Amino acid sequence: MITVPRPGGRSGRADGAGPAAHTRKRSRVRAFGLRTRLLAAFLLVAAVSAGTTSALTYREARNALLKTAQDMAVSTFRDEVERTGWRLPVEEEGIEEILRDLARTGKPRPWVVFAEYGSVRASSGENPVSSVITPELRRAATADRYGSFQRVVKDGVPYLTIGMPTVFRTGPDSVLPSGLVLYAVMRLTDEQVNVDALLVAARNGALPGLAVALVPALLAARSVLRPVRELRRAARSMGSGRLDTRIPVRGRDELADLADTFNESAGHLERSVGELRDAEARARRFASDVSHELRTPLAGMLAVTEVLDEDADRLDPDTAQAVRLISAETGKLAVLVEDLMEISRFDARAAELNTDEIDVAETIRKTLQARHWADDNRIRTELPPGIRARLDPRRFDVVIANLVGNALRHGGAPVTVRLRTEASSSGTLALVVEVADHGPGIPAAALPHIFDRFYKADAARTRSRGSGLGLAITLENVILHGGTIRAGNLPGGGAVFTVGIPLRAEEAGR
Repeated sequence: MITVPRPGGRSGRADGAGPAAHTRKRSRVRAFGLRTRLLAAFLLVAAVSAGTTSALTYREARNALLKTAQDMAVSTFRDEVERTGWRLPVEEEGIEEILRDLARTGKPRPWVVFAEYGSVRASSGENPVSSVITPELRRAATADRYGSFQRVVKDGVPYLTIGMPTVFRTGPDSVLPSGLVLYAVMRLTDEQVNVDALLVAARNGALPGLAVALVPALLAARSVLRPVRELRRAARSMGSGRLDTRIPVRGRDELADLADTFNESAGHLERSVGELRDAEARARRFASDVSHELRTPLAGMLAVTEVLDEDADRLDPDTAQAVRLISAETGKLAVLVEDLMEISRFDARAAELNTDEIDVAETIRKTLQARHWADDNRIRTELPPGIRARLDPRRFDVVIANLVGNALRHGGAPVTVRLRTEASSSGTLALVVEVADHGPGIPAAALPHIFDRFYKADAARTRSRGSGLGLAITLENVILHGGTIRAGNLPGGGAVFTVGIPLRAEEAGR
């Protein structure tokens, strides 16, 4: 009699279904708005949580379902093999009937039972050999007297295969293999249907979770984005000059602290800017008031110095030198006062254009004649006739006079005044005036500051005939005409100032 000993609670498993390989696709990270990133973060956390929970639930339920089926099948098959009596050697006649009897006792559903004994192959079905019994199971069943089992998938159908060797019991604890190995093959289609149902249930349970997570995600994004939008609007409002802009503070979280900090900073900035504006207004009023107050006494002083200049030749040399010095310094002071008053008008936005259509070349000649430069051999002109433009004659006269005077004082002869028209970058026709000299040029460090008020390119030149405001006033007059002015150096040496004014200045003014 051949018997199968009990395994004593020990069982073996050889799983022939290998894990499937997955290919990950890399994609470029695109920049999204804050709302999209917040929603994506919430949904990602919800998806990971729901997916992890569903995966764990599915795995445990699947393992429990399959374990129940396979444990019942293995235990039943072992019991039935043990109860079946076998005589050796095994003969093909009659073995199929025994195998069919074993197959009918299969649990939880019928088996197909196969027998292998040397070269003998038999089964309870139509084929004597099963294609789902793997070599791994044969080796495991032969090597382990308690048998083994394996889950395999063939042509999309899952199977449970059990290998059980039969042995001679030679003693209470000793057995001897008989060489006969029985195999039971059972379809797991019902279990697979249940497993698929579990997968569908896990997936369907995760999707509503994501939809539900979208609601708090939207609420959280709204609570975060609202203060950010208010901060953006407030910053834009302050950038446009409304320094009294404030943000409503809601709650006591970090965003509320941010809004409170912004309000405090805006308050400090408003006070600081207000103080600076007041100081600037006081400075402008001071310069204007001082200039006005000095005009009357200076007028009297100029009249006195003119009389003294006329009589200086009849005075002794020392007295005559002092009189001429006083006259010269009084003249400089008068020029400075006039320039300060002009600058104060620009600062107060009170300067206006009184334009008229003029012959530009003729206007430049009149400017040179009024300063007694028309016959000066140090000055050359290139003034083509026929160029007319709408300009403020008085302010254009100041521009030309300041540039030519600056070139004569700080440049080198000859000084060339050129007039031409050219198309600007915007396609409109512009009036261009160049004043060039043949002096040492402008130092590179001085070029960015050449139009600053009271700026001196030569630090050693502490005194000059000008007020130090000539180029600043020139710049303001050119801008008032809607034009531009730039300073540079010629390749061969010398400085050049280029003024560009649209010919339709009344449409391009600031």
